[in-house]
Amino acid sequence: MTKLKEIARGSIGRALDRAEHCRLRNEPWEAESICLDVLEVEPEHQEALVRLVLSLTDQFEQDMSRLGEARAAVGRLRDEYALRYYSGIIEERAGKAHLARNTPGSGAYRALQKAMEWYEKAEAIHPPENDDAILRWNTCVRRLTRLGHMDPVREDSVNPLMLE
Repeated sequence: MTKLKEIARGSIGRALDRAEHCRLRNEPWEAESICLDVLEVEPEHQEALVRLVLSLTDQFEQDMSRLGEARAAVGRLRDEYALRYYSGIIEERAGKAHLARNTPGSGAYRALQKAMEWYEKAEAIHPPENDDAILRWNTCVRRLTRLGHMDPVREDSVNPLMLE
């Protein structure tokens, strides 16, 4: 395999701007690659880790196997608020991906509930004038309310018609 080229330390800011641009253009794989390039140069770069988490979660609807990688990346965040908040983001996006698949027993309800738990933990230590965790928590509540047919018992139940 061809060896990857290393980016210059001085280009990290520009690279991260490019990663965000890729995410906004719905190119999460490209954004992920850029974040990995940054992390090769500075393995604990916090902004690169956050953008890596976001680019991985952007891929959940097509590839839920990225969940473990996203959780591992968020575990490297040093700021406790960021760790809690982005853990919520991971679970919320996993729930949305399950909903997009529209399969019974998919785990959407559990994932959204976990997201809400993380957002509550983040809210408990949120920085002043930063209500992002509350905004995300409210989004989960509204999503669950609109999906009134979903509840933990029904979602975990197996539909006998699906077994045929």
